[in-house]
Amino acid sequence: MAEIRHRFIETNGIRMHVAEAGEGFPVVFCHGFPELWYSWRHQLTALAEAGYRAIAPDMRGYGETDAPADPAQYTMKVLCADMAGLLDALGLERAVFVGHDWGGAVVWQMGLRYPGRVAAIVGLNTPYAPPSNRRTTEALRDYHGLTDATFYMRYFLKPGVAEAELEADIEKTFHKVFMDWTRAEDFTTFMTVGGDGSGVLARIPDDRRSFLSEEEIAVYVGAYRKTGFRGGLNWYRGADLNAEEADAPKGPQLHVPAMMITAADDTILKPEMAAAMPALIPGIRMEHLERCGHWTQQERPAEVNRLLLEFLGSLGLPRS
Repeated sequence: MAEIRHRFIETNGIRMHVAEAGEGFPVVFCHGFPELWYSWRHQLTALAEAGYRAIAPDMRGYGETDAPADPAQYTMKVLCADMAGLLDALGLERAVFVGHDWGGAVVWQMGLRYPGRVAAIVGLNTPYAPPSNRRTTEALRDYHGLTDATFYMRYFLKPGVAEAELEADIEKTFHKVFMDWTRAEDFTTFMTVGGDGSGVLARIPDDRRSFLSEEEIAVYVGAYRKTGFRGGLNWYRGADLNAEEADAPKGPQLHVPAMMITAADDTILKPEMAAAMPALIPGIRMEHLERCGHWTQQERPAEVNRLLLEFLGSLGLPRS
């Protein structure tokens, strides 16, 4: 198995931890909440063994990367500048960008903001949506037909509240968070803050069912015991500020080779949310995984790796 190497770089005013494996054309993996570079471990080794240079940072606010306290430091303008700075620090002109959850939002924005640095984009679960002046947390609340009290993004905006719940028992938190497709109902409970505003975890049973091993969960538990959840929560707290950005990219179309992978049992980032993408990204490859929940690259690594390697192979990129 390919060795995973670790280093620190300076980018966009922060110190960033980066894991990488292999040599060849670079592929940058951007994780979401509440994850780490580690959520891409299966992809790092598979792509390295196929002749690519796989790069997975702890994104701003996570793991061993700096976590500024101000939510204004987590807008898409800032987060994409982090990724451009990552390429600069590694001496790379372009890369393929792969993103999941919040990382998916970043990689689609990279195509708008830094098209010259982006060779292709792969999104997992998170659809591309043209830039809008609507506030992100309000737009998604309304899409799901929920209220401020029953939509997790709005619950996360209250300073200290979500931190207190998620950090009360971090091991229990990750057993409840990392649920597979058979627990889609529990994932909806998370999204709806228990259905009554009681908390994202309060009404999810603590039955220790997860698709991750105890050893894998321990990696997340160890990292978050050091950092807490504030850095990741700041992505939500900064999200509505994107609507206020002057001279933000307009879209609506995105002209870059792309692939979108949806998951049938993700009840937050629903597959139907990606339905308009072929009209917005000409030539996009659309893929769909049945019996798959939100944590796609960790729950279904073999299928994700196969799709990634097929797509990368179609681009004719140089390999080591």
